[in-house]
Amino acid sequence: MQTFFKKTTLRIPLACLSVAALAIAAPHSWAHDSATDRVRLLEQKLQAIQIELEKVKSESSQATQKVNTLEQTTNQTVQKVNNDLEETKARIKGRIGEDVTEKSRMLFFRGGFAHMMNHRNGVTIQNDVLPIGAQDRSDKDGWYAGAGIDWALSRDMWGYAPKTTIFAELMFEYKQFGSHVLGNGAVGNAPSMLAGGALNPINVTVNQFTLTASPKIKFFEGSKIRPWIIPAGLAVHVMSPPSESITYIVPGVQFGAGIDYNIWKDFFIGIDGRYQLTAGQTDGINLSGMTAGGYLGIGF
Repeated sequence: MQTFFKKTTLRIPLACLSVAALAIAAPHSWAHDSATDRVRLLEQKLQAIQIELEKVKSESSQATQKVNTLEQTTNQTVQKVNNDLEETKARIKGRIGEDVTEKSRMLFFRGGFAHMMNHRNGVTIQNDVLPIGAQDRSDKDGWYAGAGIDWALSRDMWGYAPKTTIFAELMFEYKQFGSHVLGNGAVGNAPSMLAGGALNPINVTVNQFTLTASPKIKFFEGSKIRPWIIPAGLAVHVMSPPSESITYIVPGVQFGAGIDYNIWKDFFIGIDGRYQLTAGQTDGINLSGMTAGGYLGIGF
C-alpha cells in the first residue's frame, strides 16, 4: 500500500511536469509556425512586387521604343516636307525667274481706238421723228479710255488645265465718237425751231459708257508673256444722246483677246481687242462695235 502511494505520489509530479513542459513548448512551436507563415507570405508579396516591377519595366521599354520610333518617323516626315518645299521653290524659281512675280489680282488702265458698226442717231442729232433743221450724225470711229480689275479664281482651271489661270474681270470704259455733232432743229437748236427760232444748231457730244463683267482665261502662268481670251461676258451700254424714244441703256455680250507682258516686278503692259455685240437694234440704234488698244497693269 505504501509502495502504491509512493508510486502514485511520484507519478503526479511527473505528470504535472509533463503538462508544464508541453504548455511551455506549445507557444514556441506555434510562434515558430506563425513566423514561417509570415515569412512565406512576405516572400509571396515580394515575388508579386518583383513581377509587377518586371511588367512595368517591360511596358516602359516598349513605350520608350514607341517614342523613339515616333520621333524617328517625325524627323523623316519633317525632312521630306523640307525637301519637297525646297524642290517646289526651285521649280518655281526656275519657271518664273527672278524678276517675275505671280499675283492673283491686277488693276489695269486702258485706252485706244473705238469703232461703231453702225451710225448713231438720237433725240438731239439725226432724228426721224423730228426731221427739222440740221440732221447731223457722228463718225463711226472714235477713241476710248477705261480701267478694270482682274481677280484670280483658279490657277489651274480647277484642276483641268495646269498653268491656266481663270480670272473674273470687272471693267468700265468711256467711248467718244464726236463732240461737235450738229444738233437737230427740234431740241438741238438754240432756240428750238419748234418755237420759231432760226437755224442755230448746238454742238452735241456723242459718247457711250460701257460696264462689263467677264471671265478671262490667261495661259502660260509663270511666263513673262501671257496671252488671254474672254470667251463671252456681260456688257451694259449707256448711250448719249439717247434714242428717239429716250432709251439710253442697252445690254450686250463682250468677246475679247489680248496679251500681258511683265516689264518689271509687278508692272505689266499689254494689248487687247474687244468686240461688243448687241442683239439687233434697240429703238432704231445698234450699238455693236469694237475697241483695240493697249493697257498698263499693276499686280497686287
